[in-house]
Amino acid sequence: MRYAIYFAPPPDSLLHALGSRWLGRDAWTGQAVDQPNVLGIGRMTMEPCRYGFHGTLKAPFPLRDDKTPEELAQAVASLGSSEACFNIRLKVGVIGGFLALVPSGPSPALSGLAARCVRELDGFRLPPTEEELNRRRAARLTPTQDQHLTRWGYPYVLDEFRFHMTLTERLDPPEESRLAVAADAHFAPALAEPIAIAGLTLFVEAAPGAPFLAANYAPLSASAAGAAA
Repeated sequence: MRYAIYFAPPPDSLLHALGSRWLGRDAWTGQAVDQPNVLGIGRMTMEPCRYGFHGTLKAPFPLRDDKTPEELAQAVASLGSSEACFNIRLKVGVIGGFLALVPSGPSPALSGLAARCVRELDGFRLPPTEEELNRRRAARLTPTQDQHLTRWGYPYVLDEFRFHMTLTERLDPPEESRLAVAADAHFAPALAEPIAIAGLTLFVEAAPGAPFLAANYAPLSASAAGAAA
């Protein structure tokens, strides 16, 4: 089993409904959802669908043998209760060749929350094997990314962190342009207003290749209304 700490919109939110429909699966219920009428969308969302609609704060990791899922959930809840809610604005963008919802500008609050998740929950993470490290290094990491991989088990953390909510597989330029237009229209109703970062969600992958499911929700400590991003 692997565990991950994600931002996932509340299951009763418009952003969750639109994200689940775009990917074809509701990560809270595990149920399939009809996708919009966009040519090739099923093929282009297969891997994001497995992970569920989310933004990564601490990347998936197996649990150490001396830790329990209950202890991890309690630690996530404790971290969440010490953080205030805040708002961000999102837009459709391109990151690493795939479409994603990304912040429309810098958000120190979001970067700080992700850094706390990486650092303060790291005692639960089983270190990767040498094979896993080599697989990551095949992506031609920078020296800084390789240092993060060695220390934190994932290269894109802390100063390398870029929040994103993945919408597609890696795309060719013509597909990228076409899907971006469709995604802009699809998500426009939710992205017209700021998005509240109001909780942390613990996701679980029950077995290698299984779909990730939302398991525990840990609310942040205060209303997002008026909070700074």
